[in-house]
Amino acid sequence: MTVAVETGLWQLDATASTVGIRHKAMWGLVTVKGGFGALGGTGEVRPDGSAVGTLTIDVASLDTGSAKRDTHLRSADFFDTDHHPEITFAARSAELRDSDQVHVVGRLTVRGISRPLSLTARLTEGDAPGLTLDTEFSVDRDQFGLGSNQLGMIRGRTTVTAALRFVRATG
Repeated sequence: MTVAVETGLWQLDATASTVGIRHKAMWGLVTVKGGFGALGGTGEVRPDGSAVGTLTIDVASLDTGSAKRDTHLRSADFFDTDHHPEITFAARSAELRDSDQVHVVGRLTVRGISRPLSLTARLTEGDAPGLTLDTEFSVDRDQFGLGSNQLGMIRGRTTVTAALRFVRATG
């Protein structure tokens, strides 16, 4: 599939986009899954075909299916949403390669700590009304001050999955 994406401004369609997390807990015996319900973002495709953009996630919108666990994840032990209500990813460059692979370089900010992050996304749909990017990558929680690990129950990296639908910005 070769896709030509129109230049200009794009807006995240939050109703058609998802960001989820997966992490092994309970000494690797249980996989905890969750999703963020409130997302925002914008992007710009430049005339040379490269792109930049920002994705913003409302951390308090995380739902893992357990109210008690979600409250703990919002606490100072983990995301500390009272002081850091958003996770942001600022894409400093995104380039389409190999017809549907998008190489993205940017900065991920979690809990007020920013780290460089490079990833590959797949352009699964790209037409005049919109484009969809799918990606999966892992992050080391410790790099973002999310090291709470009572009794060694939580180890390893967290997997992040995203399906992001962008539509032409209006106005």
